[in-house]
Amino acid sequence: MMHSNLHIRAKAPLRLSFAGGGTDVAPYLEREGGCVLSATITRYSWGTLTPRVDDQIHIESADLGALFYFDTRSNLVYDGKLDLAKAAIRKVGDPQGKGFDLFLQTDAPPGSGLGSSSSLMVNLIGLLREFKGLPLTDYETAELAYQIERKELQIQGGMQDQYAAAFGGFNFIEFNADHVIVNPLRIHRDTSNELEHNLLLCYTGKPRANDGIIEDQVERYQHHEEKALEGLRHQKALAVEMKNLLLQRRLEDFGAKLDEAWRFKKQMSPKISNPHIDEMYEAARRSGALGGKITGAGGGGYLLLYCEYEKKHKVAEAIRKLGGTPTEFSFEFHGLQTWRRNGYTRNGHR
Repeated sequence: MMHSNLHIRAKAPLRLSFAGGGTDVAPYLEREGGCVLSATITRYSWGTLTPRVDDQIHIESADLGALFYFDTRSNLVYDGKLDLAKAAIRKVGDPQGKGFDLFLQTDAPPGSGLGSSSSLMVNLIGLLREFKGLPLTDYETAELAYQIERKELQIQGGMQDQYAAAFGGFNFIEFNADHVIVNPLRIHRDTSNELEHNLLLCYTGKPRANDGIIEDQVERYQHHEEKALEGLRHQKALAVEMKNLLLQRRLEDFGAKLDEAWRFKKQMSPKISNPHIDEMYEAARRSGALGGKITGAGGGGYLLLYCEYEKKHKVAEAIRKLGGTPTEFSFEFHGLQTWRRNGYTRNGHR
């Protein structure tokens, strides 16, 4: 028998970013400091780690329909196949230790703009820290996830997603050259209920293409392009302003500010929007949305819209006509969670 009957499980939430996205990307955060307002939702990356009694490591990704086999001494090569898992194992795994089986699944595809890749990385670190008994804090878990994704794997992007997944809930996160501060917001239940009531999350019909949006944004900042600079600085100011509106429960003003956040986000790079997204957004506004924005780097993924509730169904109809898919969601107030399950499943498989 190659398995133990212990299963280590983890789930880490995906997130919606309301304002400040882009200011969490180097070199802007190092020079001027960034801040982001975000909240996690009831969509997750899921993982199970089952220890083995030999030195084999088996990884199965339900999203990719992929299986990968190697042993603990293997020199893992990054080749585009399950690189997130390989990098986590290289950095947190134990080359002399016992093997394990990993099963991974995510509620949204990469490029969705909901931070799914970083959520999965945080999930992997959660599983491995539990397996090895590592005393990592939320901050250390998020920082390690950032280092592995952005430095080790050289995946372009910011810092907000790893911290959102590790901490969960509504957060105002400040980024500086040498430290990050997560400020959890005490959002009244009435406020989160009203937001769920009025917000509409719409899949635009295609994931974000990896077409250099973040690289383009960084380049424009480094060349001191006025519009890009103004866009970033305004994003930062809006994150502060929208955080205050949330805490004051001024939700219609908050919804209208999403429109401003979107207009300034588009200034950071012409690749952030496209005619399809613009058409969808304008149709939503005409149908009763007060404001909205793309939830990730841009170019595709999910559009988040704040509607007057009585017009929400009309906004949803307008989005459907243009090939989008409106979806409901709830907020999640917990970050990364790990737990253990002992024993067999009903059919005897572990």
